Amino acid sequence: MASFEVIFKQSVAKDLRQIPKKDVARILKRIEALRAEPRPPGVEKLSGQEKYRIRQGVYRILYEIKNNELIVVVVKIGHRRDVYRIS
Repeated sequence: MASFEVIFKQSVAKDLRQIPKKDVARILKRIEALRAEPRPPGVEKLSGQEKYRIRQGVYRILYEIKNNELIVVVVKIGHRRDVYRIS
């Protein structure tokens, strides 16, 4: 299977600045694993949206998969209590 390209929305950089550095390293490692397998075990599709989420500790990584272009777009990263809120 071909490797996916991972792209970050600009707002994700702001999300990462609010997270402790030790947790950011784990989150980035988890995102890097999406290159090989965009739907790893434990992934859940968000209801009513074309987005998926994976867990990394108390943080959630929300992303979209564009299969025809082999791209994973990371949309939002945040604490589980805040990440699903629409701002």
